[in-house]
Amino acid sequence: QTDTVVDLQSGARMPADVVAFDRRNDVAILRVDGLGLRPLGLAPAKSGTPVAVLGFPENGPFTATPARIGRTSVVLAEDAYGRGPVTRAFTSLGGRVRHGDSGAPAVDDRGGVESTVFAARLRSVGGYGVPDEVVRAALNSARGPVSTGNCAS
Repeated sequence: QTDTVVDLQSGARMPADVVAFDRRNDVAILRVDGLGLRPLGLAPAKSGTPVAVLGFPENGPFTATPARIGRTSVVLAEDAYGRGPVTRAFTSLGGRVRHGDSGAPAVDDRGGVESTVFAARLRSVGGYGVPDEVVRAALNSARGPVSTGNCAS
């Protein structure tokens, strides 16, 4: 992908560079020069912790939705491009996780990101997130602009 941008609440759009990409775990780390905001910190996912999912459900306005951290499990699944099986870790999320929340942080009461949403459940309430340690590994691997390949459909 060559035209990655971040849409701000003000309506402005800022170019972003993908500085790390983990296709197995469906994680991309973006750098936005000149954004002027401090990134959220990461926190270990603890089952039962209440969190707020900070996203844009169903392509709507920014919303903070209550949820609860569930178990983290290692499963066989597909990667970011629908290929697999691959082994990856999922953290389950209880609460109203919806389409459009992908990439949303699940933030605890201290401001720590315990999980990053990647999917909503299809026929029930809840969703799945990437555990903090997977996101931390991607952050630690960030070096400079990298390719994500073609976007998955």
